Amino acid sequence: QVQLVESGGGSVQAGGSLRLSCAASGYTYSGICMAWFRQAPGKEREGVAAMATGGGPTYYTDSAKGRFTLSQDNAKHTVYLQMNSLNPEDTGMYYCAAERLGLRGWNDPSEYRYWGQGTQVTVSS
Repeated sequence: QVQLVESGGGSVQAGGSLRLSCAASGYTYSGICMAWFRQAPGKEREGVAAMATGGGPTYYTDSAKGRFTLSQDNAKHTVYLQMNSLNPEDTGMYYCAAERLGLRGWNDPSEYRYWGQGTQVTVSS
C-alpha cells in the first residue's frame, strides 16, 4: 500500500507564502521521483516542480522559478514545496505525485503512478 499525504495549503493574500508538505509511506522513499502538480479552475493539470529524493536535478515550471523551492527531510520521508511571492495565478488544487526514476517527462501526469488527494491553495488579490 502506497500512500501520499499533502498538507500545508490554505488561503493567503497576494505576496504571501505557504509551505506544502508531502509525506510518503508504503515504499522506499529514497531513489524515487516526487513531484507537485496543480490544477486551477478551467485549466489543465500542470507540473509545478519535481525532484529525485536520492539526489540529482530539480525541475520547475517557468512560472515557479525564483519563487518556489523544493526541499526534503529524509528522516520524515517528506518533500516540501516552499512557495513565496504568491499571486492569484497560483491558485489551485496542489497534488503530490511519485514514481520510480526513469520518467519520460517530469511534468507529464501520466508518468506518475501514485498520487495524493490534494491540498487547496487560494491566493487573493
